Amino acid sequence: MEKIITDFLGQLKIGRKQSFKNLSMYPLLSNYYVTFDYGTLDEELDKKSIEIVEVAKEGSVPDLKVINKSSTMVLILDGEELVGAKQNRIVNTTILVPGDSTIIIPVSCVEQGRWSYKSPSFSTEDRMMSSNLRAMKSQHVNFSVREEGKFRSDQGALWDEISEKAQRHDAVSPSMAMSEIYEKEKLLLKEYTDNFSNTESQIGAVFIINGKVAGMDCFGKPETFLSVFKKLIGSYALDAIDWFKEEKQFKVLKSEVTKFIKEASKASIETQKSVGEGIDCRLETKKTTGFSLCHEDQIPHMSVFVKADNDKPNSRMQRFSNRRQ
Repeated sequence: MEKIITDFLGQLKIGRKQSFKNLSMYPLLSNYYVTFDYGTLDEELDKKSIEIVEVAKEGSVPDLKVINKSSTMVLILDGEELVGAKQNRIVNTTILVPGDSTIIIPVSCVEQGRWSYKSPSFSTEDRMMSSNLRAMKSQHVNFSVREEGKFRSDQGALWDEISEKAQRHDAVSPSMAMSEIYEKEKLLLKEYTDNFSNTESQIGAVFIINGKVAGMDCFGKPETFLSVFKKLIGSYALDAIDWFKEEKQFKVLKSEVTKFIKEASKASIETQKSVGEGIDCRLETKKTTGFSLCHEDQIPHMSVFVKADNDKPNSRMQRFSNRRQ
């Protein structure tokens, strides 16, 4: 597995930087192309070939049921938001749902104050959880997988972070829905997304906020990256808006991107059966956290983030670890 991941990272080419305000993107270019077929979540929901519902009428916060009615596998991405049913959720890890199957997937709540049906099933919106929350969640899930073999987040920490973010953006709602933050900032978010464009042969990107690398997402083929391009830009843009300072100018160096990719290639790898098809690989270094999904010795999706500063006393990760002991 280590060779599959290092080979994948090693063949990436870094494209020309794009920037808007305090967010920059370095495209990752490649001829890499997975040989197996799958559809994306949005595509299959549009076709009504997949349905996502509560696991039972009474529901379960950390679990949802996915019913794939077609013979095509479906790629559901880490951080994608599922809207409706008893409360909005986000997906805890990338999952390749088998064709003609029903599976239970691990999720986290992003709407603390609602536990009542809005609809019988879930839909999606053109957004993902913000990049810094995905990074924090990645550390939680990596720890949970290692200690308990479960893809769980620290739900309380996520609620706290969403609440604090909502207050900073003046986007507090009765149900404390993460979606309200995106709605509040939709005009600014559109400014950011309109100023970035997809590049030929682009299968991923490294994103930089305020001159510092925030994270990377890569996919097994350009079409998948293109289909989620605006979602990804929005997830990093929300943090860029959060941390924007008008008077500040930041240097964005290509060498930092190269260093980040090299750091990711040194990650320790822990593997286990994925929730769906393939092998889930948890990636950790001293400075980075992330995961990769591997199926038939190929990689449909990889995410790597810069870790939060967990050396601080009473950090969120320390508190999460203590609660698990």
